[in-house]
Amino acid sequence: MSELPSDSPGNAAPSLQPPLWRQLQLTAGALASIRAGTSGSVAFEAVEPALRPGVQALGFQVLRWLGRAEALRRHLAKRTPPPLPDALLCTALGLAWDAERAPYEPFTLVDQAVEAAKRNPATRAQASFINACLRRFLRERDELVAITDQEPVAQWNHPRWWIEKLKRDHPRDWQRILNADNAQAPMTLRVNAQQSTAAAYLSELEAAGLAATRIGTSGLQLGRARPVQQLPGFADGACSVQDAAAQMAAPLLLEGLLPAKPGAAPLRLLDACAAPGGKTAHLLELAGPGAAEVIALEVDPVRSRRIDETLARLGLQAKVVVADAARPADWWDGTPFDAILLDAPCTASGIVRRHPDVRWLRRESDTAQLAAQQAALLAALWPLVRPGGRLLYCTCSVFREEGSQQIDAFLAHNTDARLQPSPGHLLPQSGGNVRGVPDNPSGDHDGFFYALLEKR
Repeated sequence: MSELPSDSPGNAAPSLQPPLWRQLQLTAGALASIRAGTSGSVAFEAVEPALRPGVQALGFQVLRWLGRAEALRRHLAKRTPPPLPDALLCTALGLAWDAERAPYEPFTLVDQAVEAAKRNPATRAQASFINACLRRFLRERDELVAITDQEPVAQWNHPRWWIEKLKRDHPRDWQRILNADNAQAPMTLRVNAQQSTAAAYLSELEAAGLAATRIGTSGLQLGRARPVQQLPGFADGACSVQDAAAQMAAPLLLEGLLPAKPGAAPLRLLDACAAPGGKTAHLLELAGPGAAEVIALEVDPVRSRRIDETLARLGLQAKVVVADAARPADWWDGTPFDAILLDAPCTASGIVRRHPDVRWLRRESDTAQLAAQQAALLAALWPLVRPGGRLLYCTCSVFREEGSQQIDAFLAHNTDARLQPSPGHLLPQSGGNVRGVPDNPSGDHDGFFYALLEKR
């Protein structure tokens, strides 16, 4: 998953906004693609760069309230419209159902949605139908919202199976998790320890008129998201965009291993599922020049190029290898590692606020399939750790099947493994004190799981 906050302007340059009806057309097109199985990243990447920031911001708001929008549409229409008109109708409902959260006045959204339907040959025949549904919605909004309040998918805007799984996994926190999922994620930076400190870079941000607060040891949370070009020194590697919970990986893995004794050989480190390279870079930043040799593995050759780009911008070096971490015979030279970081493929259920499409794309069966893949990776990589070495297992998931249950099963079958003090399940937070994320005044971070394993 991308390290960028998904509603942020990202790398796009400021531009004049197109008419709202055009933005709604493009948002509906992206929603239709996501419903057909395309990831949100790909769907929004298809929008021309000048229009992408505005469309993505609208699209993410729609995805956060899609459960409500679909419930309202079911009450407004006896039959489901064709995919694109339905996507346009649900886009308007997702944006307008709550006047306090709506990015524009509900009447304006309805008017412009109808205009969007009229101006697209693929939806023109449904324009009158869309108009009738949305005008009725405006007349009966309070009553319709009250009716859909009784539907769990509409109330919580997650699939029913997801809600039930959270109730089982986190019976005291499931509502808080769902509410956090529907909040907009902050833009959090990791200051490059080889170039500066969080305190010094905070001063640079303030001098540039950018408000921020300290997060952990090397993190800063911006008051609001900005294009990365506006960040002082970003192009030269001064900082990276990385969530506060993700910033815990490298310090956890390296704690006690650094600083190395004078004359000691460099640490031999493996980042087993490394793209896009944020955690690889953090390992190198903390280790310092010459203190560690890092191999960054990535099975996808396209995604592996992002590791190279990340390291080049930060002025760091690692050996990037395109290979399957679960098949060490294809890439391992036989020399054990001092430490391995396994950020395993998962449901991404902990980063839904950054990627709200995930909840609608995942299927209930995906969790078991991914858990089997995680177990296979653990089994393949554990023999590569030297005695006294360590492996940090982490996922950006809140499901216990991918976290605590996975590690319990591993420990039961590997008597040479000892669980070290670890954060365990970090639940997504939006405000308040955060267990496991030190010195985090705002309490904003994604959901993660961490387990540090030491080999006896």
